[in-house]
Amino acid sequence: MMAVVVLGSINMDLTTYVPRLPAPGETLFGSAFITVPGGKGFNQAVAAGRLGAPTQFIGRIGDDAFGKGVLELVADEPVDISGISVDSNVGTGLAVISVDEAAENAIIVISGANMAHDSREVARTRKTLQSAKVLLLQMESPLETSLAAATVARELGATVIFDPAPAKPLPPEAYQLAQVMTPNELETEVLVGFRPTNQAEAAKAADILLERGVDTAVIKLGAQGVYYQSATESGFVEPFTVNAIDTVAAGDAFNGGLAVALAEERPLPEAIRWGAAAGALATTKPGASSAMPTRTELESLLKK
Repeated sequence: MMAVVVLGSINMDLTTYVPRLPAPGETLFGSAFITVPGGKGFNQAVAAGRLGAPTQFIGRIGDDAFGKGVLELVADEPVDISGISVDSNVGTGLAVISVDEAAENAIIVISGANMAHDSREVARTRKTLQSAKVLLLQMESPLETSLAAATVARELGATVIFDPAPAKPLPPEAYQLAQVMTPNELETEVLVGFRPTNQAEAAKAADILLERGVDTAVIKLGAQGVYYQSATESGFVEPFTVNAIDTVAAGDAFNGGLAVALAEERPLPEAIRWGAAAGALATTKPGASSAMPTRTELESLLKK
C-alpha cells in the first residue's frame, strides 16, 4: 500500500561547483563535479521515501546511457520505481547545474522524456492511487498530464499537492484541482503578479490563490520562512538554522516532507514545519536527490 505517489520528472543531474556563477562569455575553473539522479519529481519521491512513507514514482526515461545510469543509481533508494517507463524515441532528461560558494545555483534543464508523458502515466497513477493518500505534482512534465492525474486523485480521495515549478502561468482548473499549492517567491510572482518579500505580502498572495480555488496556499519565502493559509487557519514557520552549502532541490525536500506529514494525517501547522525542516536539511548536502534527508535527521532538527 502506497502513502505517497509522485508523478513527474526524472533527470540525470550534472552538477559543477564554482566560486561564483559565471558571467556571459566567461570561463571559470570549478572545484568539483558530481553526477546524481534528479528532476523535481524524483527528488520529491526520494524525500518522501527517505522520510518513511511508502512511495511510488511514476515517470519516463530515454533508452540511452543516461537512462541506464539513472536506473542503476536509483535502485537503492526507498522508492518504488516500477512506474518508470523507457521511451526509445526521446532522450533521458538532463539538468546542468552550477552551484557557487554562497550556495546559490543556476540550472539548465533539457526535458527529454519528461515532456513525453501522456495517458499511460495517468493510467499508472490511477492504479497506484487506489490505495495512496497523497499525489505530488510539479511542472517539469506536460501540464495536461498532471491535471488529468490530479482529476483522478480527487476522484479517489487523495490529497493533491501541486508544486508550480518551474514557474509559468496556470489555467483556472489547476487552482481548482490543487488542494495544496506550494510556490516560492519567484513562482508566486508569476502566478499573482508580485513577489512577496514578507509575511503580509505572502498573505496577500495566498488570498489570491485561495480565491482561485486552492484549498491551502503555502508561500515559501526562502531564508525568511514559510507562510501558509487555508480557509480556516493561517500561520508562519520561522526558518531552521543550518549550515547551507547547496540550495539545489531544497524546495523538493520541502514538498516531500509536507507530503509525508499529510499522508500521516498530521495537522497542517505541523506538516508545514516538516516541510520546512526537510528543505533546510537538504541545503546541508551537495546534489539533488542525494541531499534529501532521512527521518532520523528530520526528527532531530524538529526537536531543536
